[in-house]
Amino acid sequence: SFGYRSGGVGGLSPPCITTVSVNESLLTPLNLEIDPNAQCVKQEEKEQIKCLNNRFAAFIDKVRFLEQQNKLLETKLQFYQNRQCCESNLEPLFNGYIETLRREAECVEADSGRLSSELNSLQEVLEGYKKKYEEEVSLRATAENEFVALKKDVDCAYLRKSDLEANVEALIQEIDFLRRLYEEEIRVLQAHISDTSVIVKMDNSRDLNMDNIVAEIKAHYDDIASRSRAEAESWYRSKCEEIKATVIRHGETLRRTKEEINELNRTIQRLTAEVENAKCQNSKLEAAVTQAEQQGEAALNDAKCKLAGLEEALQKAKQDMACLLKEYQEVMNSKLGLDIEIATYRRPRAAR
Repeated sequence: SFGYRSGGVGGLSPPCITTVSVNESLLTPLNLEIDPNAQCVKQEEKEQIKCLNNRFAAFIDKVRFLEQQNKLLETKLQFYQNRQCCESNLEPLFNGYIETLRREAECVEADSGRLSSELNSLQEVLEGYKKKYEEEVSLRATAENEFVALKKDVDCAYLRKSDLEANVEALIQEIDFLRRLYEEEIRVLQAHISDTSVIVKMDNSRDLNMDNIVAEIKAHYDDIASRSRAEAESWYRSKCEEIKATVIRHGETLRRTKEEINELNRTIQRLTAEVENAKCQNSKLEAAVTQAEQQGEAALNDAKCKLAGLEEALQKAKQDMACLLKEYQEVMNSKLGLDIEIATYRRPRAAR
């Protein structure tokens, strides 16, 4: 090897070369004649030993766990054996609960039947109300038709009244015209008679004796005037009587028309009141029908909800009972398995 020697205090000494001897025999490979498969076999044996140790440890742990479980079960068994009261049985409890649920289901079915009968009765009442409503609608339609017909009659009566009033007005105008005509004719006749008298007076200035002629002419014109006056008065009186009769007749017709109009108005008011009453009854019937339908539907939905709840509770109770039975069976199977393992474990120990 090469290196430096330490010199004195003053510094490093110069290096010196040492000789190295090599043993040639050490460089030759060794021939140990070892089988390479032996290592694999040893490794497998080690793994098997480890696996067996692990299995043995697991078996020991399982045996300890089973012993603990056995002690626990023995303790529980001793505890239950030492108890004064008898062991409770869950099956009668569940049977009683199921019987209670069954009775409640029967009550719900009975309520459902009762509610169904009530619903049927309500439907019958509803049908009756519907029939009454249809009858009221028919009566209303009939009343409306009668009202339309009466309105037509009232319109016709009003037109007749208007015509009669127009006729009365025309007759009054005609009477006025005839009266003025009569007065004018009288005035003309009086003027004619006055003119004749004047002419006679003028003729008196003559020397002729015209007294007889004037008297005859005066008598003749007086006769004509009296006859004209009598004819005019007779015609005027007859015309007045005719007009009075016509006025009385038209007045009677007008009075009857007014009475008919008043009767029609009373009938219209009565029919209007009946229609309003029918509308009120119809509204009340519709409200009663709606309320009955709502109550029936609410009662039916309530019964359905109660029945569904009871069925769900019954199904849940059955499921809980099945789960408890399954857990009980699993516990019994575990106990049986533990008893078998404990017996299997104790048998080798007893053989030892």
